[in-house]
Amino acid sequence: MPPTLASLVQHSALKLTVRAGADRLGTPVRWAHASELADPVPYMDGGELLLVTATNLDADDPESMRRYVRRLAGAGVAGVGFAVGVNYDDVPAALVEAAEEAGLPLLEVPRRTPFLAISKAVSAAIAADQYRAVTAGFEAQRELTKAALAGDGPAELLARLAAHIDGWAALYDTSGAVLAAAPDWAARRAARLTPDVERLRDRPAPASVVVGDSEDRVELQSLGTGRRARGALAVGTGAALGTAERYAVHSAVALLTLTTARSRSLQGAEQRLGAAVLRMLLAGQPDHARAVAGDLYGGLLDAPFRLLIAEATAPTGSELLTETMEAAAARTGEALLLVPEAERVVVLAADGGSAVAACAAYAEAQDDRAPREGGAEDSDVVVGLSAPSGPIAVSAAYKQAEQALSVARRRGRALVEHEELAAGSVLPLLADDAVRAFADGMLRALYEHDAKGRGDLVASLRAWLSRHGQWDAAAADLGVHRHTLRYRMRRVEEILGRSLDDPDVRMELWLALKATEAATPADG
Repeated sequence: MPPTLASLVQHSALKLTVRAGADRLGTPVRWAHASELADPVPYMDGGELLLVTATNLDADDPESMRRYVRRLAGAGVAGVGFAVGVNYDDVPAALVEAAEEAGLPLLEVPRRTPFLAISKAVSAAIAADQYRAVTAGFEAQRELTKAALAGDGPAELLARLAAHIDGWAALYDTSGAVLAAAPDWAARRAARLTPDVERLRDRPAPASVVVGDSEDRVELQSLGTGRRARGALAVGTGAALGTAERYAVHSAVALLTLTTARSRSLQGAEQRLGAAVLRMLLAGQPDHARAVAGDLYGGLLDAPFRLLIAEATAPTGSELLTETMEAAAARTGEALLLVPEAERVVVLAADGGSAVAACAAYAEAQDDRAPREGGAEDSDVVVGLSAPSGPIAVSAAYKQAEQALSVARRRGRALVEHEELAAGSVLPLLADDAVRAFADGMLRALYEHDAKGRGDLVASLRAWLSRHGQWDAAAADLGVHRHTLRYRMRRVEEILGRSLDDPDVRMELWLALKATEAATPADG
């Protein structure tokens, strides 16, 4: 504890006597300062014990003393020490009365006690308090380091930190989810701060912010030393952190940051192993892939999984998505095979698992963030998701994810699943009647749309297919802007409920158009 007026009064060598403000002797003293200025306030920082002899004061004038004391109290001065036997044989009654009115402690300093002795006593007490704080901080650092090296996860470290700060502590992952908290009841309190953690995550590390309400004071500290935070630490206390508590928090931040960095290094090794497993699967060697996967990824290959390809359209886009999926998988203990490829990342995740669900939720949030007018660049990331697959069909799943990614990019959506693309197959065209029925069924909705004067979708589709999907060439044939043609093709997809990125669909539509052209003269 820092020195207080009470501790100075109790100091046997100083012989100080309380003349006013006896109920406020618990006020901390930041320094002791002697000044004979009539107005020393401009030179005060607050928290000082002001030592005076009233050389330049009219200490017997009540009004003068009221103004003097009010100024001192307003500046946050801790108290006044008045030396008797120098200019006044006793503390002037006007000063005592003014101090009582203002609630400012007033101490009588006997002539045999020099101001220097008081200053030394305050300085020694402050130094002793700082030494205790540093010693307590080092002790906290030792305890927290032992907890971090124990290898039992962050729970023990948080428990010891909470004890040192006489409050609570919580650890968050990059998504803002609570990984651990101490004591146990603090998990619910910490969960309410997720929006604050998300905002802190967007600031370069290291960063901190103080939040809270009437319940407590909470300080959030980001973890990590790179461009992005790798998590966050929250500490909740009833008051501002003292020096010893601050040492403990800083030690916890450093240890958790080191733990996070170590985890990232281990994750890098796992990704290299995952890349080897993925290459074997794509090469049609599932048995070899399973042998290399071992316990790390073997469980993932024993059940249906999804292959997804994510492509960043903004800085850190795919990084944010993979961090979200990693956090979801970690919470449920799922295996997640993740392989970065330049601006893309390939992921194998359990079908129906939390990682795939987290990916879908992330994509949905991206789609809801802004209207899709300019294409996929409006999202931070675009994702193509395969149908459920197994080890022997990874090559096909990869192609499905590539195709879905292409559609997502063109449609301006954050995520497209392959199931959305593959509905139906080429009809068995065995006779002229079958050809006409097929063509009528495929194109009727487009002809009905055009008949109402709302566009030339059939002609636009024919031009686009004849030019093999080349936008500029097809638009030139039609005499329209390529953006107009893109809009028309999106309308064709919406009306037909089919994807023009599916080669089977393009084949069916081309066949239907040719069949219609062949049937027109006969019908005429």
